[in-house]
Amino acid sequence: MEGRKASGYFLDARIYELVALCLAEYSFQLKGATPQRFLGLRSYNLQSQKNNKEHHTSEIGSQRLFVRRAQAFVITLNFDRPFHTDVDKIVFSAETGPQPTESLGTKVRFVPSKARSGNHWSVSDFSTYENSLQVSLSAPAHAIIGRYLLKVEISHHPSGRAESYKLGDFILLFNPWSSEDEVYLPSQTLLQEYLMMDYGFIFKGHENWITPWPWNYGQFEDDIIDICFEILDRNLNFLNDPSKDYSQRNSVMYVCRVVSAMINSNDDNGVLQGNWSEDYSKGVNPLEWNGSVAILRKWHATGGQPVRYGQCWVFAAVMCTVMRCLGVPTRVVTNFRSAHNTDGNLTIDMFYDKHAEMMPWERRDKIWNFHVWDECWMTRKDLPPGYDGWQVLDPTPQETSRGVFCCGPASVRAIKEGDIQLAYDTAFVFAEVNADEVIWLQESGQVKEILSHNTNAIGKKISTKMVGSDDRQDITNSYKYQEGTAEERSVFMKASRILLGSTGSSYPYMERMRTAWFQEKPVKLQLKLAKTPEWGQDLAFFLRARRLQGSEMGIEQLLLNVWLSAQALLHGGNAQTPLWRDKLSFSLVQGEEKELLITLPFTNYKDHISDEKLIRLSGVVEIEQTRRKLLVMKDVSLELPHFTIEVSGQAVVNKKLGVSVTFTNTQAEILQNCVLVLQGSGLIDGRMTINLGIIESGQTIQADVDLFPTKEGSRQLQVLLSCKEVKEIKGYKDIFVVSASST
Repeated sequence: MEGRKASGYFLDARIYELVALCLAEYSFQLKGATPQRFLGLRSYNLQSQKNNKEHHTSEIGSQRLFVRRAQAFVITLNFDRPFHTDVDKIVFSAETGPQPTESLGTKVRFVPSKARSGNHWSVSDFSTYENSLQVSLSAPAHAIIGRYLLKVEISHHPSGRAESYKLGDFILLFNPWSSEDEVYLPSQTLLQEYLMMDYGFIFKGHENWITPWPWNYGQFEDDIIDICFEILDRNLNFLNDPSKDYSQRNSVMYVCRVVSAMINSNDDNGVLQGNWSEDYSKGVNPLEWNGSVAILRKWHATGGQPVRYGQCWVFAAVMCTVMRCLGVPTRVVTNFRSAHNTDGNLTIDMFYDKHAEMMPWERRDKIWNFHVWDECWMTRKDLPPGYDGWQVLDPTPQETSRGVFCCGPASVRAIKEGDIQLAYDTAFVFAEVNADEVIWLQESGQVKEILSHNTNAIGKKISTKMVGSDDRQDITNSYKYQEGTAEERSVFMKASRILLGSTGSSYPYMERMRTAWFQEKPVKLQLKLAKTPEWGQDLAFFLRARRLQGSEMGIEQLLLNVWLSAQALLHGGNAQTPLWRDKLSFSLVQGEEKELLITLPFTNYKDHISDEKLIRLSGVVEIEQTRRKLLVMKDVSLELPHFTIEVSGQAVVNKKLGVSVTFTNTQAEILQNCVLVLQGSGLIDGRMTINLGIIESGQTIQADVDLFPTKEGSRQLQVLLSCKEVKEIKGYKDIFVVSASST
């Protein structure tokens, strides 16, 4: 009996609900509305191919949705009946991060409006056709970048029923095409170069022998964008507080600093482990990398274990790949003779003994032969007006910044004007391009006398790839005023006062250096090459000495004793023990000039030179009558053999393209364990490796390969020939690929 009562009760309740629904629908009929059942979502279309093309992300792919901030994208919803605005209500939501919340901005809900809102997520521009609804969605210019889950909630006004549907994932990126975004760059030409170009050059070597190295950035290769966000998701801030870390990814400054820290592995399981020891037996010699893709994929494949090994150009190139992929205009910059000043006095001290041997560094200060960093383009709302534009970011782990091994962003304009108090790490970068070099004579651990004080030896030929060209662009004037001008010295003194205060200098040798400034040099010395310095050949050079008129008037004939040495120069600026020494003597009368031919045999440097193939020639000249000592030195970069790359026929998407690489061993020595490595985004998936074995002296080899280009447009094939004796014989070939439909 009780069961029948209960059963009747629930039946009566259901009848009441149906009656109420009928009355509600009858009410809508009286008002002229058509009664409708609940609106069900049957399917959706994120229109990835169309949206990606409009958002300049087609190179990443067309199967997934990749869109940019401050720009609308269109999606289509397909229902089981027509959409009616009077009874059907929709609310969109977008979520990012592990625990999305509206308070942190990692979860947003937005309803249809008549127009796009620049400050909020919005949905607008409704259009209906039969059972379909097309809408435009857009994220504000300050939205958090990253992976999002898009949802729609549909509610029915008469019944009050609501259902939520997942529409799929999309990735939101920075937008340098939008004037609302903080990375806005108002030039299509510059955007093509600094964001869309997936290959380029890194300039290495020495200020007098600058070599362009081809590099495959590959920011649009399959899976690279996912690896970029994996890098963000492994940074220390994320591990400590994931929600807070995600909430700060709307700031390009924050993202840049995180990436700068994560490219090296000094504080975390970053992408690359640095190594400057010359022992790379447990990994890859940094000289053998010629692209970022293999490095990033290896880091991902090993669960985030640092890849061995990297040096400055590798760190900077990989960061360039990540930042371009995320939507930030980025370029790689090389600073020749780059100072690493740790004590903040803007002076780098070097020491020689009387036999012309450069001594090991006593302190951590050093001068790199060259150093490579990145510049990222952005607005600096945290700084006074005038400091927007290019900002230095350096992922090479030299010094900590707020407790973490990263550097920047430092405004290039602030560096040039000496405003080194501005964030971030501007003083450190200023010293890299502006410090003075002072060279001292050292005996028995004691500093005896000054040999040289150079105010223009640091920060030479600062270089980047020229826009739309394979040539080098000198951007030194962006970093400092011309050396020796009043403006340059004024900025230097301004920075010195900020660093050292008005009380004076912390420089330990200041008094000794001041007295040396006023001593005239009686002899002008120069080391000059007699012929092109080629690896595998004897090195011939001249020592040129000219006695200046009016010098040492009381001495008719100056007697000069010269100690010469040659040392293999390491990338970090330090030198190995001398591989060759010589001593000679001669005399000079007033106004006389002499030129002495000197030869450094190949056998002396064959087994003692570093992979950089750099030799420092040094000479200490002692004037016998006065015991005064002078220094002369020259850095020599040995020229390596070359190879040629030939392409047969026109390059067409998905059609076979023949490529031939020809190399002749012009050296007197055999080359062992030779390997040819080819890569190029849109031309090769990953890398192609060919073992060549031994190449005899005078032998010519030819390697023929078939490529099947996958993307049209301008592409670059990078080729590396690595041997036991030489690690860095590199070349490239620009290839323009056309679509199959255009042939």
